[in-house]
Amino acid sequence: QVQLVESGGGSVQPGEPLTLSCTASGIIFSLYVMHWYRQAPGKQREWVALITTSDSRNYASSVKGRFTISRDNAKNTVYLQMNNLKTDDTAVYYCKVTKNAMDYWGKGTLVTVSS
Repeated sequence: QVQLVESGGGSVQPGEPLTLSCTASGIIFSLYVMHWYRQAPGKQREWVALITTSDSRNYASSVKGRFTISRDNAKNTVYLQMNNLKTDDTAVYYCKVTKNAMDYWGKGTLVTVSS
């Protein structure tokens, strides 16, 4: 069964960096596109970034230039390096993978950006 476990969330001040991790099991990790999403309090979940099997990357306009997605296939892990964090980045961050037309989500990790 597919499992995704996010980690690395925490409380930081505006302008500080933070790196999130998501470790997958139950899939041949290198064969799948991996996504990061986030859900801010009172808002809908929104897509943040993706990385393909060939390391192509796409970002939401709100994070482009500040966030970097990467993957380590040997560790079955996808990362989200977040720089110059803003208060608007406060959210629960989730990773997602789609296998056989089904979406699998982790439980999320909370990032709080506050002065």
